[in-house]
Amino acid sequence: MTRGRATTVRRRLLAVPVLAGLAGLLAGCGIRATEVPTDFGAAPSRARCSLSEPDVTTQSAHAGVLVQVFLLCGSSLVAVERSVRVPDGAPDSERRALVAQGLLDQLAESPSAAEKEAGYTTDVRGGMSVVGPRPKDPDDALRLSTSPGSLTSYALAQLVCTFSDSAAAEGDGSVILGGPGSEPLRRYVCTDEVRSRPGSTEPPSSAVTDGG
Repeated sequence: MTRGRATTVRRRLLAVPVLAGLAGLLAGCGIRATEVPTDFGAAPSRARCSLSEPDVTTQSAHAGVLVQVFLLCGSSLVAVERSVRVPDGAPDSERRALVAQGLLDQLAESPSAAEKEAGYTTDVRGGMSVVGPRPKDPDDALRLSTSPGSLTSYALAQLVCTFSDSAAAEGDGSVILGGPGSEPLRRYVCTDEVRSRPGSTEPPSSAVTDGG
């Protein structure tokens, strides 16, 4: 064996205990040794759920009465400012329905670029409409073109919390909703739990009798 080859063999033999010791240290720390580099990618981004400044683009595109709608951000509901158009001099029941339709349209609208960047989304789909009460319904009842029970828990939470905190309802933190069919009306309540966990906590509700 030549001198150069002997030196190479000796270096390899010395490296074996060092590598074994390193593997033992990694195992002791709960880290599994690997023979190839592992690329975990960039750290996941966290939604800020806060606009750095008022979204003037969205507000200016819809001149009218300033309102708040609840969008999804992360795992909770967050209020953002929008505006809806409501004719002056409309009767209370008609005004409620007009406000509710404007709010519904805003919820179904895709969030603006600034809102998307901040992490906002919506689970309310377009194509829905809302009208005021039928003859035997309470004056503050709203009827959706889609049954509330068929909505996702996220969408229902968005609607309930948005409507109950607006001129579409009585302002007591609740709203009476029904569908287009003969199903009974129900009074839905927007609670802190609903706002913080809309995906797992549905708005509490109770049956409403005709006329109140």
